[in-house]
Amino acid sequence: MLTRVHQSVAVPAQASGYTLLEVLVTIVVLAIGMLGLANLQMKVHLSDAEAFQRAQAVNLLQDISGRIEVNRANAANYVTGNANPIGTGDDQPADCTALATGAPRDRCEWSNALKGAAEQKGGTNVGAMVGARGCVTQVQAADPSAGVCTPGIYRITIAWQGMHSTRSPALACGEDLYGDDAYRRVVSSTVVVGLPTCL
Repeated sequence: MLTRVHQSVAVPAQASGYTLLEVLVTIVVLAIGMLGLANLQMKVHLSDAEAFQRAQAVNLLQDISGRIEVNRANAANYVTGNANPIGTGDDQPADCTALATGAPRDRCEWSNALKGAAEQKGGTNVGAMVGARGCVTQVQAADPSAGVCTPGIYRITIAWQGMHSTRSPALACGEDLYGDDAYRRVVSSTVVVGLPTCL
């Protein structure tokens, strides 16, 4: 018959505390890693939101540029200046069908697009940037007179509220309308309206 012999191993008194200390250090290291991962996730989310807003702004910039080029004979009627931007906070109606076709209706429809009317969620406009505003300024007036024949040049600028602070943009559209100007984002394009009579 076999008998079992139990041997007990003596554990030094100092060794029993090391295991608990190692567990605590592991938990602290994991917690710091998880906080870093959460911070990275938040920054990725903000970058995605900023990229989405910039893409929306470029689409709206191309929209009004195309409208001006189609109605080039009345391009000066699209000018808003920087002090009176179209979009958030303007007095354009939500329904543009009562306005005459051409520049008045185009400005109204562009205003509604800047306000996000193209996409709604729960009755709220969500299809554009936060606090979007658009400005059309005349850089150079068209001059069809003989010997001069200079085209009209218009700068289209879209401003909106960014998610984090950066450097203040140089263009004035929407300036001082977003609190700290370092949160204002801007994209801009130039439209040159040629004069076919000057060929």
